[in-house]
Order: sequence, then C-alpha cells, then structure tokens
Amino acid sequence: MSGQAGGKETRQRTALEEYEQSGEGRPPFILTYTEVKLLGIAGVGFFLDAYDLFIINPVSTMLQYRLYPNGTMPANLQGLLKASANIGSVIGQFLFGYCADAFGRKAIYGKELMLIIIATILCISTPTGTLSPNGCLIYLTMFRILLGVGVGGDYPMSASVTSDRATIRKRGTMLAYIFANQGWGSFVGALVTIIVLACYKHVMNDEGETSKVDGVWRIVVGLSLIPAFGTLYQRLTLSESTRYKKSQETELVEQGDLKKEKMGVEVGVHSAESESSSDGESPVPAAKKGHFLEVIKYFSEWRHLKILIGTCSCWFLLDVAFYGINLNTNVVLAEIGYAGTTGTPWEKLFKVATGNIIITALGFVPGYYVTVLTIEKLGRKPIQLMGFLMEALFLGILAGKFYTLSTAAFIVNFTLLQFFFNFGANATTYCYPAEVFPTKYRAFAHGMSAACGKTGAIISALVFNSLTDSIGTPAVLWIFVGCSILGAACTFLLPEVAGRDPDAILAQEQREQQ
Repeated sequence: MSGQAGGKETRQRTALEEYEQSGEGRPPFILTYTEVKLLGIAGVGFFLDAYDLFIINPVSTMLQYRLYPNGTMPANLQGLLKASANIGSVIGQFLFGYCADAFGRKAIYGKELMLIIIATILCISTPTGTLSPNGCLIYLTMFRILLGVGVGGDYPMSASVTSDRATIRKRGTMLAYIFANQGWGSFVGALVTIIVLACYKHVMNDEGETSKVDGVWRIVVGLSLIPAFGTLYQRLTLSESTRYKKSQETELVEQGDLKKEKMGVEVGVHSAESESSSDGESPVPAAKKGHFLEVIKYFSEWRHLKILIGTCSCWFLLDVAFYGINLNTNVVLAEIGYAGTTGTPWEKLFKVATGNIIITALGFVPGYYVTVLTIEKLGRKPIQLMGFLMEALFLGILAGKFYTLSTAAFIVNFTLLQFFFNFGANATTYCYPAEVFPTKYRAFAHGMSAACGKTGAIISALVFNSLTDSIGTPAVLWIFVGCSILGAACTFLLPEVAGRDPDAILAQEQREQQ
C-alpha cells in the first residue's frame, strides 16, 4: 500500500513539476486556454459584486421616484438598503471561508452562486404595487442581505480555488486577473443602466410616466442573472484540486514523510487527477473533525497571527477609504457637472449614469490591468505600500484644495486616486491572503480578511454622510488620508509572497516541531 501511495505521489509530483516548467518562457500575464476558462468561472463573483455595488445607487434613486414620488425616502432605510449587501458579505465571507477549508472546495463551490441567483430573483420580485413604500424597502433590504451572503462567500471561494490551481510564478497574476473583474462589473453596471434608461426614454420622459422606472431597476438588477447562470454548472462540477487533497493528508505529517516541494498547482494537469480517480481513491472526507481546533492552534502562534492581523487591518483600512469614496460619488459627480440635480426624473437619472461611466473609465479599470502586468515583477508588498502612500497623497490634495481646485484639476486628481486604488492596495489586499497562507487554512484566512474589509466598507457607508454634514467633506477626506497612512504602516507586518510556497513553509515548520 505504501509503495502504491508513494508511486501515485511521485506521478502527481512529476506531472505538477512538468506543468510548472511548461510555460517558463512566457510572461506571466500570457494565459493558456485552461487558465482563461478558470478565470471565467472564478471571476463572475467579483463582476457581480462590483455590478451590485454600482447599481444600488441608481436603483435607490429609481425607488425614490417609484415609491415616494411626492416625498423623500427615509434616510435610515436608504442607508440600510445601501449597506445591506455588505452586511451579508461579512456573514458569507466568514461562513464560506471556514466551510471551504473544513469540507473541501468541491463540496462548497457553486453554493454561493446559487444564493446569489435565488436572492436576485427575490429582489426583482419586490411587490411595489401591494406593499407600503417602507415595506418594499424592508423586503428588498432583507433579500439584499441574502445576496450579500452569496457575494461575500465568493471572495474566499474563488480566491482559494484559483490559488490552488495557479502555478507559483503566475499565482499573483491569476488572482489579479480575477480581481480585475470588479472594474468591469462597475463599467458594465453603468453601461447597462444607460442602455435600459435610453429604452425607457419615450415612456418616462416624453409621456411623463415616471412610475415606469419600476421596470428599469428590475431589468438592471435582473440582467446580472445571465453571467451567474452561465457559470453555475462549471462551478458545481469543478473537481477538487490536488493541492487541497495533499493538504488534507495529515498522516504524512504525522509520519514525517512530507517533502518540501515547490509545487504550483495543476491548472489543466488532467493526468494527475485522472490517475488519482482511477486508483480508486475516495475524495477528501466531507467533514474534517477538529478543523476548528487546528485553525485556532495555527493562528495561536504569533508568526502566523501577525500575518493575519496584517491582512485584516490593511483590507479594513483600505475599504474605509475606497468605499467611502465610491459609495458616495455624488460629490465627484457634482464637480464634473453630472450631479443630475436639474431636469425631469429621467434626465436626472441618465445624467448621473453617464457621469458614473466616465468615472469608471477614467482610472478604475486601467489600474487593475497595470497590477496584472506588474505584480510578478514588482511584488505585492511594494505595490501595496506605493498604493497606500499615493492614495494618501491624492486624498490629501483633494482634502486641502477641495474648494479651490478647478474642474480639470479635480478630474485629474480623482482619476489618479482611482488608478492608485486599483494599482495598489485594492488589488493586493485581495491577493495577499490567498498567497501567504497554506492551503489548509487559506480560505478561512481569506474570508476573515475580506470580512474585516467589508466591515470597513459598512462603517464608511453608514458614517460618511452624517460625518460630512457635521464636520465637512474635507475633514472626512483627511480621515481617509490617515487610514491610508496607517494601511502603509500595517503592510510592514506582511512578508513578500512572490515565489513563496506556503505549503512548503508549513511542512518545514511541522518538521521542526517534531
């Protein structure tokens, strides 16, 4: 039996090593067909996350016209509606992160997308004609929390699935490609809103039937079901990765047989998986008893806890500033002349949607792809440090010159701010937990880090408007400057992870403890 196991492990290692070396002549950002397919499967969650983040602002305004045509939407319900998906995300990130490590990626992956689909259908079925206006907002908020659980669950799931299957030399690039879908989600959300509003121009603007906006927001929200359904089957049928299976073979640890090996993961190494299944080996056990105690034991060591504190604090501080700016773009829209404060309801909505697509195109999308192109060359730590410091610089300019900057100067400054958010900490805070922690604890650590980030987003979303009213926008921007500088300081808790194999490091630590 031991001979058979040793032979199988040798075959797997040989196949993985051959794959690791197969693309060494190509730049990391040049992908194979199998890698592109994996990105399509895993990237949908981030596309939907950003799509939902973008459309909730125009949808909220549309609901104002539909439900409160002669009044204003209650501020507390509006704030809760906008924060609801982020609240659900915190739950989903913790829950799915832990379950992915304890029960296996294959057992869990796809369930978060099913939640997103169910919640989206329930959201667009909001009975605006029968419930009271406040009742409609409460109904929508409840199911947006459920939607958030699914969206949040995608963070640790897609990060761990991608990291499990990426070669070490391309791991950061693959994760950056996944995260870049966030930019496209925002862009497509703005574009879809413009197109659907244009289709409704005659009935809403020319005929004056503003209540028809009820159809606009349902279509805009409902269209997100297309990419969700498009990748559901692939997620549900994705096989367990060899790296995850190996991480569960604790008997090897106990016998001291673990080999320190530089193995990337087997995107497309079908031979290893097929041989594994043909040997009649059962899949990873459905439940891993005592996994929670193992997690506690691992993170009770300061060398591991320090890194977790680093990933959690950096993501939290980044999201306070990032979501504070991007959930409250009304200030920016007013500066560039797209505030939508005059005209008919349709004209207001259309102008704001146009302004948002301009904001997204200016610096949002380009920053992601500069990260994709440079992450393996520059490293994660330098990009994150540079990103935080550049954010602090441009936020400081906005805060100090808020009332005196010309429109052109404001646009340039804001564009550079968005660029360095995404060619900086917004991308690397996602990549870090998926690369620095071993496979056995990766999804949990990523989920916990992401949940801290979303907590920062919730605080920023709920507090920004009231703080702005009490102390002014420049003072709030100075708070964001402080968060960025503190984020740069917390980055020093983290090691550089380019070329780092956390599983080999864990195996070495276990040998030292024996």
